[in-house]
Amino acid sequence: MKPPGWTAAQWLLCLLFLRISGPGHCYLYNNRYAGDKVIRLVPETEGKAHVLKNVCHQFKVSSCTTGGPMAAQQHLLYLGRNGYRCPYSPKWLSNPVSLLTTSQHPVHIQNWMHHLNKTHSGLIHMFSIGKSYEGRSLFILKLGRRSRAYKRAVWIDCGIHAREWIGPAFCQWFVKEVLQTYRSDPAIRKMLNHLYFYIMPVFNVDGYHFSWTNDRFWRKTRSRNSRFRCRGVDANRNWKVKWCELLLATRGSLFPKVSPILDEGASFHPCDDTYCGPFPESEPEVKAVAHFLRKRKKHIRAYLSFHAYAQMLLYPYSYKYATIPNFSCVESAAYNAVNAIHSAYGVRYRYGPASSTLYVSSGSSMDWAYKNGIPYAFAFELRDTGHFGFLLPESLIKPTCTETMLAVKNITMHLLKKCH
Repeated sequence: MKPPGWTAAQWLLCLLFLRISGPGHCYLYNNRYAGDKVIRLVPETEGKAHVLKNVCHQFKVSSCTTGGPMAAQQHLLYLGRNGYRCPYSPKWLSNPVSLLTTSQHPVHIQNWMHHLNKTHSGLIHMFSIGKSYEGRSLFILKLGRRSRAYKRAVWIDCGIHAREWIGPAFCQWFVKEVLQTYRSDPAIRKMLNHLYFYIMPVFNVDGYHFSWTNDRFWRKTRSRNSRFRCRGVDANRNWKVKWCELLLATRGSLFPKVSPILDEGASFHPCDDTYCGPFPESEPEVKAVAHFLRKRKKHIRAYLSFHAYAQMLLYPYSYKYATIPNFSCVESAAYNAVNAIHSAYGVRYRYGPASSTLYVSSGSSMDWAYKNGIPYAFAFELRDTGHFGFLLPESLIKPTCTETMLAVKNITMHLLKKCH
């Protein structure tokens, strides 16, 4: 079976960041993307989709990477020889700063959490589950009315990938909305009376901080590698569930699969954005969250992880094409959630198993949560579909969070019902 991410129908958008600056360009992180441009390509046939796959494999190009001036020429020459017209609508990245407000700054988020812990002690409890690689506290907000000892729970994390700033913005929005409407909204009141919510506004705290100070498009953690100068691991490929399994299966083979790295959405190379790490749970952030969830897996009934961008609601499996045992319940929850999103502003989300809806990838947090007994595991890919991408402007924060809030409420209320 061909990887679905590479068919003409689903390979709708390929963004190639091509370095076009002249000699002597400064490669410091704080000016890393000066002179870059984005080229949007829409393959019209299976053959052209295959050409794009070859470009990404041969020239080591992914959806947010750069090369040198020579690499840019190679990309364009190769595409031109294979039926692509000159790409259209280039965007220049001379100063790729996000327009998200300063309320999403990492220092502000931490201060905001401390403030809530003091002012809403009846509904919120803030605590740390460990330290990041660079020594930052991994803070969690426990949200809910302390009505009885045993309550089912929902886990929510945002910011596994540093550059996806709309994720932490939504986590903040969720907490704010719940606190403001607890007394006036019967659904919110029911949620907090019957459930606990464990909310991690910034999972990848080191990477998120780095994306604000040095490299806006940084994705990974900030751990060091003893053999390479490249830093960081993809925190959503580092979980102990089929960890880089397809790569392990093809390593050393005389006839390996074509481009196993791209097929699986993970890489063994420390310089790649999808580097799965030296071993599962190598990252202290992943290890801390995994340990926390393992201890509470009998109580936690839903795992919700917020990413960007694609406008999708995904559920297991990511690492294989297969139907989960409780498919009907999960599918029903996803269907109702995307309808709730659509009801707000008419924005349409696709939904389905991650492997066939987005791409195949192993070592994901969503698959790990499901494999560890959490029956409802979802990954949201929030707005948009590529026009702004990671640089979602401030004007779209409120509508994005408003519609997503409706989806989360919908999924949560689904948990409180008996699904057969």
